[in-house]
Amino acid sequence: MAKRITVEDLWKIERPAQPTLSPDGAQACVSVAAYDMEDNKGRTSLWLLSTFGGEPRRLTHAGEKDGEPRWSPDGGTIAFVARREEDDEAQLYVIAPDGGEARRVTSLATGVSCIKWFPDSKRVAFVSWVWPNVRGAEAQAKKLKARKDDPVKAHVAEHSAYRFWDHWITDGRVPHLFVVDVGSGKVRDLFEATKWELPWNDTASHHYDISPDGAEIAFTYDPAAEKRFDHDYHVAAIEVRTRKVTPLTERSPLSHGSPRYSPDGKWIALFTQDLRKSPVAADQVALVDRRKKGVKVITAGWDRSIAAPLAWTADSAALVFHAEDGARTHLFRFPLGAKQPTVIAQGGTVGDFDVNGGMTVFVRNTMGSPPAVFALDASGEERPIESFNAKRMAKFRFGKVEEHFIKGWKGERVQMWVIYPPDFDPKKKWPLLHNIHGGPHSAWGDNFHFRWNNHVFAAQGYVVVCVNYHGSSSFGQGYLESIEHELGKRELADVEAGTDYMLKQGFIDKDRLLAAGGSYGGYMVAWMNAHTDRYKAYVCHAGCFDWVAMFSDDAWYWHPKEVGAFYWDDSKKVEAQNPRAHAKGMKTPTLVIHGLLDYRVPDSQGLAYYNTLKAKDVPARLVFFPDENHWILKPRNSKLWYEEFFAWLSRFVVPGGKKK
Repeated sequence: MAKRITVEDLWKIERPAQPTLSPDGAQACVSVAAYDMEDNKGRTSLWLLSTFGGEPRRLTHAGEKDGEPRWSPDGGTIAFVARREEDDEAQLYVIAPDGGEARRVTSLATGVSCIKWFPDSKRVAFVSWVWPNVRGAEAQAKKLKARKDDPVKAHVAEHSAYRFWDHWITDGRVPHLFVVDVGSGKVRDLFEATKWELPWNDTASHHYDISPDGAEIAFTYDPAAEKRFDHDYHVAAIEVRTRKVTPLTERSPLSHGSPRYSPDGKWIALFTQDLRKSPVAADQVALVDRRKKGVKVITAGWDRSIAAPLAWTADSAALVFHAEDGARTHLFRFPLGAKQPTVIAQGGTVGDFDVNGGMTVFVRNTMGSPPAVFALDASGEERPIESFNAKRMAKFRFGKVEEHFIKGWKGERVQMWVIYPPDFDPKKKWPLLHNIHGGPHSAWGDNFHFRWNNHVFAAQGYVVVCVNYHGSSSFGQGYLESIEHELGKRELADVEAGTDYMLKQGFIDKDRLLAAGGSYGGYMVAWMNAHTDRYKAYVCHAGCFDWVAMFSDDAWYWHPKEVGAFYWDDSKKVEAQNPRAHAKGMKTPTLVIHGLLDYRVPDSQGLAYYNTLKAKDVPARLVFFPDENHWILKPRNSKLWYEEFFAWLSRFVVPGGKKK
C-alpha cells in the first residue's frame, strides 16, 4: 500500500553522482552515496553501469567516501579519490573495471582531489592544498603535522578572503596542480616555487584541463596579489615538462575560467563573465584559438547563464553543457557557429554528466523523483541505466505538481510551482506553505531537494508553493538583475501575488497561511515579518537579518553591490533594505534555525533575529546546530530539523484539509 514520504524515507534514498564513461561508451562508473540514520553518516561506493542495459555491479566496498571516478583513456583503469581507514586525508586510488582490490597510488599528507587522467593513461593530474614556500612532500608533511600538533589554534589573517562557507583559509596553504605517475607513485608539484595557484573558492577539476597531447595544462587563476572571490579570473597554460607558463586571457577585460581543450587541440573553450557590467553577469562560453590566440565569446546571443563543466563532442564540432532555463536545468548541445543551443536531455534538473564513445551519460532528478542515471546515444535515444531507488520510490504516494504563471510585481509574469498533498481534495480548505528559495539569484527548479523536500512538506497536509520571484535565475538577465539595490520589494510583491492567486482558487484557507525560507529565503521571511501580518507563522533557516552585521560573513564584498552602497556611504539606502531596521513591525511567531559553522550567513544573524523577537515578546523558538554549516547535512540533525519544522507550523496552523 502506498505511503506518504517522510524524512526517514529521504535518508534511505541512494544518491548516484559523478558519472564517467568508458572510452567506447559501453559502461559508466558512478559514485553512489547511501546514508544510515543509526550510524548518522553516509558511505559512498563506486558502481559500474551498462549503457545498454543490465544489472549494476558494485565496484568498491572498502571506503566510506569513494568518489570522483575517472575512466582512463585506454579503458583499462578507473581512478578515484578515497579516504580509507589508513588515510589521514583523501588519496588517489586505482582499480580495474573488472574488479579486484583497489590500489592506493599516493600517500600525500596534504591530500588529493580534483583528478584528471593524462591522455597516455599513465599519469593523473590532481589538486592539493600546500604551503607555497615549502619544498617537497616530506617537508609539507612535517609542516602539516606541526600545525595539527600545535595547541594554539588561532586564525591569523591580513587578506580579504579568509573564510569560505564553513572553513578557514588562514593556514597559508594554497591549491597547487600536481602530476603523479600511476605506476611508480612519483609526485610532482607543477606550481612549486612559483606564484601560480588555482582559485581558493570552489576549487574543482573544471578549473584546469589537459591538452590532447598531454604537453600542457590550461588552468584558472586570480591575477591579483590579494585573492578575493569577486575578482576577474584568467586562464594560463603551463608546459608540463618545463613548467613554463603562458597567460592566455590576460589582455581581455572580461573574467575567464574553467578551460576545456577540444579533442583536435585547436580550441580551448572557457567561461567568461563581464563583471564590470554586472556583479551577477551571466556565464557565457568563449573560445581561444590556440594558433591565432585571442578570445571570442560565442554564446552572447543566448540570454541564459551556463554552468560548469564544459564538454566537447568527439569531432570538436560542438560543446555540451547544462544550463538553467525556466526553472529547469537541461543538457544542451551548442554547435560551433550556432546562435542558440539545442536541448539534448530535458530537465527536471540535469546535473553531473560525461560524454565519450558516442554516448552521453547524465544524472537527472525532478520534483517527484530523486537522482537517477540515464544514457543518451548518438541517435538521441534516452534510457535509464539503473534502478537504485525504483522499488523504494514505488511505495510512496505523491500529490501532483503544477506549474503556474502569475502576475507579480507591477503585473509582470512570474513562475510558481504548486505541490499538493497526496490526499488533496479541492472541495476542502487547505493551509498554504510558501517555500522561499535562497540566493537570491537562484531558482526553485524542478528538482528533488533533500534538505527542503516539497513532497515531504506537502505530505504533512500543506499546499506548498514555490515562487520564483524577481531576481531568480533561469528567466533572463534582466529578470535576474531587476532587484539590485532594492532588495525585498519586488520579491515580497511576487510572494504576496502567489498567495492572492492561490486564495482565488477557492481551496486555500486565508486563516492558515505560512511561509518558510533559508538563506536569502530567510531574509525574505524576516522582511515579510516586518511588512505583513497575514501569515500565522514563519520558519527562518540561516536567514540574513542585518546587512550591516553581514559584513562578518565570507562574502562581505558582495553586499554593497547587491544593496547599492557601503553602509558608511549611504546608510539610508542600506537600511531601507534591512529587516533589522524594520524590526518594530515584527509580530509573527518565528522558528529560527542556524548552524555555528555557517560563514556565509554567520550564526549571529540568527541569534540577533531570535533575540529581537524575544525582546518584543513575539513567540519564537531557536534550533541551533553547533556541528552544521549553512546546510543541515547529518542524518539525525536533518531528522530533528524536519521534526522541529513541522511541530512549529502545527502549533499555529492545523495541517490537512477541512470542510468548507
